[in-house]
Amino acid sequence: MTNGGFHPFTLSDLVNEALSEGVSLGEIALRHECEFSGISRLEAVRRMQANLDVMRSAVQQGLSGRLRSAGGLVGGDAAKVEEYKSRGLSGDHILSAASRALAVSEVNASMGLIVASPTAGSCGVIPGVLLTVAERVGADDEATVMALFAAGAVGIVAASRAGISGAEGGCQAECGVAAAMAAASAVQLAGGDPEAAAHAAAMSLKALLGLVCDPVAGLVEVPCVKRNAFSAAIAMIAADMALAGVRSVIPPDEVIDAMGAVGRMLPVALRETAEGGLAATPTGKSLSARICHNLGDLSGITIGREERGDSGKTREPEGLS
Repeated sequence: MTNGGFHPFTLSDLVNEALSEGVSLGEIALRHECEFSGISRLEAVRRMQANLDVMRSAVQQGLSGRLRSAGGLVGGDAAKVEEYKSRGLSGDHILSAASRALAVSEVNASMGLIVASPTAGSCGVIPGVLLTVAERVGADDEATVMALFAAGAVGIVAASRAGISGAEGGCQAECGVAAAMAAASAVQLAGGDPEAAAHAAAMSLKALLGLVCDPVAGLVEVPCVKRNAFSAAIAMIAADMALAGVRSVIPPDEVIDAMGAVGRMLPVALRETAEGGLAATPTGKSLSARICHNLGDLSGITIGREERGDSGKTREPEGLS
């Protein structure tokens, strides 16, 4: 869903609308997308199918193990987890979601094509979860696309009520919201109702509440890529809990509001500036100095908030929220 023709949704509004009409959360999201974007249902579905196609392609590219990030800090881990998963402790489906999340994040870090969902920094979570669940339940593209619309419903509510950028709310606003979106989509794809999808979103976001954004050298590499994998695992577990009948004691909209409030409490050093957290460790500082030196030699630029006026996140493709 886009926020053109902005409407102050609550997740409760969308869930109640879906329940009253006997349709999925994704169906309600699709209807609102058509209304606010002024496009046909066919065109909205076509665009979301294109997003799904990009996600699949990024997974395949990332699992090849041949990628290396622009800063040289990440690359190849997705392939390692994929090769290991049959021997893993966490189970094949959790590790499949994790390896795919890593794969897409590594594509992003190497300047490849991804879908910002809801941001480039959290782009691996939804593909990792959704493609794994679709495979698990034997879902076709039509059902998977509708699950992406369910993810968009959660994303637009989070964006409008709390924010989805690390600079505004920390990594909880990026990977946390991505996990919430992924969990909701997984529940829908597995046959759960809109209420269960919303509670899966809430439980995912609660698990990541307060997560700071502390990218080493200001790049979307460390710890961002691995956080995508962990967020995908959390989304899978939250979806299972919701499908089992577990509900969040704090209502989903209140969880989103709490995330926004926590984000406003975070100091600037922990909101994508690379001034705190892991970025401020001795190793983080050393890596940052090395990367800045190398990139300066290559292009005559220095990555840094003071010189560039931003946090180093230079690429934000069109996404789902």
